[in-house]
Amino acid sequence: MKRFFDNFLQQIKMLITRSKALLGRYPRLVRVITFTIGGFFLCILLFVVFVWAGVFGRIPGSEELSNIRHQVATEVYSADSVLLGRYYLQERSTVNSAQIPEQLKHALVATEDVRFYDHNGIDTKSLFRVLIKGILFQRESAGGGSTLTQQLAKNLYPRRAYFLFSMPINKVKEMIIAKRLERIYSKDEILVLYLNTVPFGDNVYGIKTAAERFFSVSVDQLTLDQSAVLIGMLKATHRYNPRLFPERAKQRRDVVLSQMTKYNFIAAEESDSLQVKPIELKYKRRSHNAGLAPYFRAYIKSELLKWCQENKKEDGTPYNMYTDGLKIYTTIDSRLQQYAEQAMRMQLTQLQERFSKQIDKSALESVAKNKVKQLPQYRRMKEEGISEKEIIEAIRKPSLKKIFTWDGVQEVEISTYDSLVHHLNFLQAGLLVMDPANGELKAWVGGIDHEFFQYDHVRESTKRQVGSTFKPIVYAAAIEKGVGPCDYISGRKTSYTNMEGWTPENSKDDTYDQKYSMEGGLAGSVNTVSVKLLERTGISNTISIAGKMGIRSDLPAVPSLALGTASISMIEMVGAYGVFANHGTYTAPVYLASITDGKGKVLERFNPDLKPTQAISQETSDMMLHMLKRVVNEGTGARLRSTYGLTNDIAGKTGTTQANVDGWFMAITPKLVIGCWVGADDPSIRFRTTAMGQGAATALPVVAKFLQHVNKNEEFLNVSKARFASLSPELLDKLDCDLSRSDRNLIQRIFNKKKGVKATQYKESKKRNDP
Repeated sequence: MKRFFDNFLQQIKMLITRSKALLGRYPRLVRVITFTIGGFFLCILLFVVFVWAGVFGRIPGSEELSNIRHQVATEVYSADSVLLGRYYLQERSTVNSAQIPEQLKHALVATEDVRFYDHNGIDTKSLFRVLIKGILFQRESAGGGSTLTQQLAKNLYPRRAYFLFSMPINKVKEMIIAKRLERIYSKDEILVLYLNTVPFGDNVYGIKTAAERFFSVSVDQLTLDQSAVLIGMLKATHRYNPRLFPERAKQRRDVVLSQMTKYNFIAAEESDSLQVKPIELKYKRRSHNAGLAPYFRAYIKSELLKWCQENKKEDGTPYNMYTDGLKIYTTIDSRLQQYAEQAMRMQLTQLQERFSKQIDKSALESVAKNKVKQLPQYRRMKEEGISEKEIIEAIRKPSLKKIFTWDGVQEVEISTYDSLVHHLNFLQAGLLVMDPANGELKAWVGGIDHEFFQYDHVRESTKRQVGSTFKPIVYAAAIEKGVGPCDYISGRKTSYTNMEGWTPENSKDDTYDQKYSMEGGLAGSVNTVSVKLLERTGISNTISIAGKMGIRSDLPAVPSLALGTASISMIEMVGAYGVFANHGTYTAPVYLASITDGKGKVLERFNPDLKPTQAISQETSDMMLHMLKRVVNEGTGARLRSTYGLTNDIAGKTGTTQANVDGWFMAITPKLVIGCWVGADDPSIRFRTTAMGQGAATALPVVAKFLQHVNKNEEFLNVSKARFASLSPELLDKLDCDLSRSDRNLIQRIFNKKKGVKATQYKESKKRNDP
């Protein structure tokens, strides 16, 4: 501060000396002018002292400036260290000095503050220009006097309004802060702080985020011309935005390159060669809805906010998820996540066209009319007392809106009502991938587009009827109860008086005169057999086993439970199927690994409870896994082999709910458990035919395409080539029976026995002749 006042007084003395020489012949006039000027500068000096003393608001001290904290986005990373996305108010991320190329620093100094390395925060040579233009004439664009250090002060401590004195007060504050910054930080540290805090437009703050947004590169990969574009934006972030005004941005870039030549940072030849190049943007807009795993990031957000409130920083204040630059490490694998999203997109784009042709338009209109009253616009107008007729007219009036299409987001003239109808028309999907050994979630797809459809079809609160995918739980409970896998159960129809005469039916008429082993009933997904197994096991016993397998949803104690009439979330179903893959033990799904601060200090490690609970016996789980493999090899999941050519070891189960509302497929491989659901958000909108709407036609292909992606990646050979352990001879013997028998087969067996044909020979002949 002393040096500032010394410079200030020196300028006054010089001015007085020159005035005396010029007006030596007029001593009285000299005295008047001298006292006037002296009084003027004395007022300025007093003004500066008042600002310094905090009369116009507190000025940060050295201790605070030594621990500068500016808003930095929290970043979410996959298990393989890929950035999934950010939580932020201002999109900002920081870099250190080593990551910033010298040419970027040179461009900044040459353009914004060429005497940066010569001054101590205040450029006294430009001070008087600022005083005249900025203070006397109140011009925001005075320029020339604000050094990079002063601009940094403005970035760190935004200006406040002080009526007519806003400009002088803010300018003096920035000069005082700049002087203090120069005493604390080196010149290079100031440059890094500046580049990490400066705004670049489009809600982008800091050079790291700007490089990613405008050129899709890291800071250390910026070329000289790209650096010049970004530095050129600093003069006016909107006016020189290369996305909005490419020609204007190019002109400004060329000015930066010329400045670098003028001050000998680059040769004239290099500058000339770069100035003829067009600006080549690789603009990548980031939002909370974009990037990998947006539904997953939205899901963990509330948990992270809670963690921030419950955990304190060193100063005793809670962490702020949007400004404290935390790093969240998850269990998601970015490659598997990308494969899952690609598989969903490939299947749903193909399926949507067929689905749209089958939608009952009257049902669609009926759903839309009911949904209208839930719209924010409707509710707001209703609260304002506007009549129903006027509300409907407003909702039916076309305007420019963005809508989702599988060809990309489109901006069209459309009414709010027609936009609602348009978006109700789309099929949705949920896909979840888990490592059964430790419960780590590896991929999470909650829907087709998070910007337009934020309803997540994976999380616990989102539940749909699960159809036949519940049957393996019924079968497992039956085995646990003592029902033998080769105890044959009739497929005949039965009416249930406790369900008002409800009579479950099968998809094929020729199943009613058959008797099925467990393996046969499960492979063919025979409804009547599943209901009878549930009765033999006991509904309460089955519900108890389901609870041990991780099903937390309320299950109705009715016979139709066997057919999956219960509504259960995807995450619960994947956890339950993990029991079959994990030798009968249940491991709860986990998704967070650790949280660190911006410097890499670990704040919390999420160590899951690796003491899984024994839900069913290993013997039961091994037999169930064997049966579910039969479903894929010969049953309702056979398309994995015949259509998609998958040779992986796979067990699984399809599921389709009544009226083709929900299509499911649950798959188990030695290393992954995969669950998929496909359907419309509203159950009234559905496929008309089972051939189109069944899980084998809607959800199974998503899983198949996901596994095809995995199989092509040699990094996942340990997943694609993994094999289930062989079933023990004792368990093979327990399962050694025909899939089904008819009355005709039973008569033939008796006849063969009378002829002396051994039972084993009969079985071999049956295996050869049965389809």
